[in-house]
Amino acid sequence: MRDVTDATHPSTALPDPAGTEVLVAGPASWNLLVQLDELPAPTPHTVFARSHRATVGGTSAGKALNLARLGRSVLLRTVLGADDDGARVRSVLEGAGVRVLAEPSPDGCTESHLNLMDADGGRVSVYLRAPGEVPAQGPSWDAAVATLDAARAVVVDLAVPALPVLDLAVSRGRDVWVDLHDYDGESAFHRPWVDAGTHVFLSGDRLEDWRGFMSARVDAGARLVVCTHGSRGAVALTPEGGFVEVPAQHVPRVVDTNGAGDGFFAGFLDAHLRGAGVEEAMTAGARHAALVVQSPDLVPA
Repeated sequence: MRDVTDATHPSTALPDPAGTEVLVAGPASWNLLVQLDELPAPTPHTVFARSHRATVGGTSAGKALNLARLGRSVLLRTVLGADDDGARVRSVLEGAGVRVLAEPSPDGCTESHLNLMDADGGRVSVYLRAPGEVPAQGPSWDAAVATLDAARAVVVDLAVPALPVLDLAVSRGRDVWVDLHDYDGESAFHRPWVDAGTHVFLSGDRLEDWRGFMSARVDAGARLVVCTHGSRGAVALTPEGGFVEVPAQHVPRVVDTNGAGDGFFAGFLDAHLRGAGVEEAMTAGARHAALVVQSPDLVPA
């Protein structure tokens, strides 16, 4: 592999893909989290926050951080700006053991969200900044290709800059782990991930016929589909094992629901890489998600 450096932080050499167990491609951001007694009504008024703080966010950052916490060697391909927020995101990720391949944000700014949250786990996420169009094969592309070929698992999240990695994984015949989040069954944006996923995760929040969707994906060739239902547990479907249901783990006190789905995903994938069957991996995912929601961060405290 040629000797290149990351254009976002020119002094940082691109990490060697050797030994990578999981490649994760998708968003990382620097977010402002605001805790409210209840989510605001859609009328002009003033509310007082119970607390607020800034921290790393993004579904791919969440998966990578949780996989690293579980002892996996993880490389995250994402987009970061050459700003203070980008440096903060990188510091948190690398401090947790996640290796980072960062394509430079076109405007130099790192993705950022404002998350309004209530005590029951409700959330409104406002995009403050989102990366613009990123070249498909930027400075980190060679390293991303080498990592994809070497990794035991390839995870591609919902983000336009991750699409080249999704296309590459499909063209190379790799299994692709995808997370459709609150897919409604119709969104055109989600379609490339729906079609490419061999291991598909989603929330049942906006999908009325989630069992029908799961069956349709297995009929189309997916080897695993998992639908999570928060405190009501999760359901998996495989071609050979049928539907498997597991309850959510008891949580004495919910601190922050941010990252619960990513924690479940990471717990499941970690168990899968250990050779666990579907039910055991589902239980491991539920157990790890329960730890995440008891922490103020994306990973267990």
